[in-house]
Amino acid sequence: MESMDIKGKIKDVFEESLRCKKLFVSDDACIKAVAEAVSVITECYLRGGKLLVFGNGGSAADSQHMAAELTVRFEKERDPLPCVALTTDSSILTATGNDYEFAAVFARQVEALGRLGDVALAISTSGNSRNVLEGVRAARVRKMSVIVLTGGDGGELLKEADVAIVAKEGNTARIQEIHITVIHAICKAVEEMIVQYAGE
Repeated sequence: MESMDIKGKIKDVFEESLRCKKLFVSDDACIKAVAEAVSVITECYLRGGKLLVFGNGGSAADSQHMAAELTVRFEKERDPLPCVALTTDSSILTATGNDYEFAAVFARQVEALGRLGDVALAISTSGNSRNVLEGVRAARVRKMSVIVLTGGDGGELLKEADVAIVAKEGNTARIQEIHITVIHAICKAVEEMIVQYAGE
């Protein structure tokens, strides 16, 4: 078995991730979009609304991660913030897939849970996942605000977004690494703003 430069390959992954994140943070439009997302979510919470988050695969994991940070806590002690990941209930997901089609797994839940004043946050590295698009369109029907977290050229989701945060990369792993950092930035800023308003 030929020796492989494992340490070098590991270092390459970290350096490429850092390079991609530096490109993202140096793009003022990207940072502006994240700030807009923070404002939309904070205003939703101050009005008594909730956040619905969804995506497939790694983006499903990111949805659950975000819901945990907001519902429980990120860094500060404060009241729980209502954030629901639409990726967690296997009975709902499989029933929808069986009785309707997989493309409806998020839309059906948005139809059940979404209300005027709520926010949908859709995550898709390609921006073209059909079930994510259908979920966003269901949110639009309910006059919810729509934030999309996507990659590459943004895909079809760009047409449906009030706020679009785009990691302009072609590699799925790099896009996901930017996405989770964006999610942490949003959670931190929203939490701090909520705590500030609660103290006034």
